[in-house]
Amino acid sequence: MLGNKPSKKKVSFPINEELNEYLGKHNRLKKLPIQYWDLMHYQMSIPLLDLKGEDTLWETIFFNENERSEVHQALKEVYALLKTDGDVEALEHLIVTRIDYCTFGNTQPFRVRIINRINDNYDHFYVKRVDASRIYGLELEELMSPNDVIYLMDDETLIEEHIIGVTGTDFVEDYLPAMVVFDEIRIVKEFVKFNERCFVRLLGDMRAYNYVVDITPDIEGSQFRIRAIDFDQQSYEGGKNFYLPQYFKENNPIIFLGIKHLKPETMRQYQLEERSLMASRIKNDFDRVNELMEIMVKDTVSNPEKVNKLKNELAQHHKNNIFLKCKNMGEIVLTNIQLLLRKELKQSIL
Repeated sequence: MLGNKPSKKKVSFPINEELNEYLGKHNRLKKLPIQYWDLMHYQMSIPLLDLKGEDTLWETIFFNENERSEVHQALKEVYALLKTDGDVEALEHLIVTRIDYCTFGNTQPFRVRIINRINDNYDHFYVKRVDASRIYGLELEELMSPNDVIYLMDDETLIEEHIIGVTGTDFVEDYLPAMVVFDEIRIVKEFVKFNERCFVRLLGDMRAYNYVVDITPDIEGSQFRIRAIDFDQQSYEGGKNFYLPQYFKENNPIIFLGIKHLKPETMRQYQLEERSLMASRIKNDFDRVNELMEIMVKDTVSNPEKVNKLKNELAQHHKNNIFLKCKNMGEIVLTNIQLLLRKELKQSIL
């Protein structure tokens, strides 16, 4: 379907002074012992394969012996800052066992695998290049979704926690075919809500490999939570459908279940439920949402052509010409939020 693919590799945007001050105020800024560009000085790499022996598009990187211990120590300190606010006692039991690098994607992230020697429990975190779009995406996720987001920033380096879950691709291929009807209905319900969250806050490119499914066993069947893991395409592209996960072919297996199980009035109920929850979250943290949007409406996170395309498509979708007055992506997101609070948003149709 047209409009659901990025036009080309996304442009990165710098953090302006106001956004930097906002991040400092809300404890997102930390002085880091290592920067993104320091990790680019690795000596060699080998392809990382998955359990099926297939290429993951990640490479495991290696540093020379002189640098390795210094890099690993710095990364353990970063993990402590992320997880324990820098408590040095945690460092004694931590080991960096692998560093992976991904050339696929806009931020070309590093993924660090770290193990606690006491219980052999492992965790991951990511080292990425800073991009204003991604920062706005992370903040809107914190403020408008049911999920907490943990990340830190220092200059041009972004540190993000690993979000636990089954990748959407693996979920569709390995979990969905074996589901009972009860769980099929539950995952469809969650997808409708996820679709709604993305559309209201304009988070794009939510094809299956850009989100995970958190599965929680319940008394009967399982509960599901879909969580975005890629925020690069926050309010950047111009096509309306790009912000609706329902239009990506990778999500078709879930869409087909929705067509099979949901009546239009049921889907409408789920949409209204999620909109009510989003409105409640915004009202509960209204000052911070307002503070963020005041910064975003003065910022540049896309180009004029994409802004004009999106505001025209949303004006047509919502049958509301208020979008035509928007001058940038921040104003478009703010308008969506204002319509949400006034209960004037038009629903999408699965």
